[in-house]
Amino acid sequence: MTRTKKRSLFSILRRWLVRIVLIWLIITLSLVLVMRWFNPPTTTFMLQRMYSQEHESIEIKHEWRDFTEIAPSLAMSVIASEDQKFADHWGFDVAAIEQVLEDRQAGKKMRGASTISQQLAKNLFLWPGRSWVRKGLEVYFTGAIEVMIPKRRILELYLNVAEFGDGIYGAEAAAQTIFSVPAESLNPHQSALLAARLPAPKSYDIQPPSDYMQQRARWIEQQVKQLGGEGYLESF
Repeated sequence: MTRTKKRSLFSILRRWLVRIVLIWLIITLSLVLVMRWFNPPTTTFMLQRMYSQEHESIEIKHEWRDFTEIAPSLAMSVIASEDQKFADHWGFDVAAIEQVLEDRQAGKKMRGASTISQQLAKNLFLWPGRSWVRKGLEVYFTGAIEVMIPKRRILELYLNVAEFGDGIYGAEAAAQTIFSVPAESLNPHQSALLAARLPAPKSYDIQPPSDYMQQRARWIEQQVKQLGGEGYLESF
C-alpha cells in the first residue's frame, strides 16, 4: 500500500470516527436534555431488574409524583443521608472522593462518595457493576445532568427513580408499599427510614426496622436539622 493510499485510508477512518463521536454526543446529550421537561417512564436499572436472569421475575412498582407531591421531609432525608453538599457542588463531591482515595491507600473499608447527581446518572442511563468504562460514562452523564438540568429537577428525578426496595422505585411506590401512605404524607421518621435504606434497599429491612436502621434514621433526622430543615430546599 502506497503512502498516499495510507493517508487516504487514515483520513476516511478519522472522518468516520468524528462522525460517530458527534452522533454519540447528539444522542446522549439530547437524552439528558429531554429529562429537564419530560418524566422518564422507566430507567436502565428498572429494565435490568425486570429482565435480569440472576433474580426471579418481579413486578416493578413505580408511580411518578411531582416534587410538590412528595413530602419535603423525604427530600431532606435523602440529601442528609446521601449528599449533604448537593446544593453547592457541580456533580462531584471532591472532598469525599479524596477521602475515599486516602482510605483506600490506608487499607480501610471503602465507602461510597457518589452524589445524588451521580446516582441519578447511573439509574437513568447505566447499569450496576464496577468498571472503568462505566465510571467514565458516569462522569460524562453526571456532568451533562448538572449543566442541563436545574438542581430541584435533579432531586425530583432522583426521588422518583431511586430504588427503595426490591422492585420498588420512587417515593410514591415506596410510601404506598412500605407505609401505606402517599408520598406527600410521609412523616420525618418514615422519610428518614426510607433514606437510610438507599445504600442497600434489598438488604436493609425497615418493616419493622432493625435497631441499626432505627439508629441510622435518627442520625439522618439530626443531620436534617443541622442542614436547616426544609428551608435548605429553598437554596436551589
